Amino acid sequence: MSSEAQIAQKGPYPVAVEAGKTYFWCACGRSKSQPFCDSSHKGTSFTPVVHMAKTTSRAYFCGCK
Repeated sequence: MSSEAQIAQKGPYPVAVEAGKTYFWCACGRSKSQPFCDSSHKGTSFTPVVHMAKTTSRAYFCGCK
């Protein structure tokens, strides 16, 4: 498996997030549930990035990795 991140899309993913909820952003670009991790990084050096929403709002998660 490649050690380089894959570009999921060339732009951010706007996501409605809830205060106090934890989100796991996909850092490898392989997840089928972008922008979030589905454990497709297994076997690579990548791990998901934890994001805890402080407010209920819209967040923008990177798609280019």
